[in-house]
Amino acid sequence: MGTERVRLAYTAFLVREYDEAIEWFVTALDWALLEDTDLGGGKRWVRVGARDGGELLLARATSPDQNAAVGKAAGGRVAFFVHTRDFDRDYARMLAAGVTFAETPRTEAYGRVVVFADLYGNRWDLIESRDNAVPDNGEI
Repeated sequence: MGTERVRLAYTAFLVREYDEAIEWFVTALDWALLEDTDLGGGKRWVRVGARDGGELLLARATSPDQNAAVGKAAGGRVAFFVHTRDFDRDYARMLAAGVTFAETPRTEAYGRVVVFADLYGNRWDLIESRDNAVPDNGEI
């Protein structure tokens, strides 16, 4: 048997429009546009991601049910977790970019954290772990 393992390749992130979502991720999170391929018929294969790893596949809502689901990735709970090695830097940059925070930063047993919302209202955590042991693929 080989040593290959199954892994999660992409996570679809439901958006209203590709370009507004690309702009938000690039500006608010300082992520990179990794790929934007026209698939025809108004469909695009769009990947955005943290410069040091982790990415989302942007999926444009195309039906009334999908449009109603935009911004409800976890039913109001935090759906996404972004780890950083420099909380103060990233928090300040996100504030300057107009990111909406649901609270002020707080310290928990595991480190510093703050909840913020993306352009559709999905909730995210910005986290700097106490021991700064952030996986290399999760830094923004």
